[in-house]
Amino acid sequence: MIRVMFTLAIFALAGCGADGPPITPSVNTTVSVGGEGLRTSTGVTVQKGPITVGARF
Repeated sequence: MIRVMFTLAIFALAGCGADGPPITPSVNTTVSVGGEGLRTSTGVTVQKGPITVGARF
């Protein structure tokens, strides 16, 4: 849980424009159904120039 909070804090800092112009993150969610039931996955990506940082939960 602490890793998730830390990751969200880093994305929030990058998104608020503290180090330059604000960066807009992109969020995607995947829902799939299989033999094990319903499965969801959410990812957040931030891109600035050639650098992309992402996290999937």
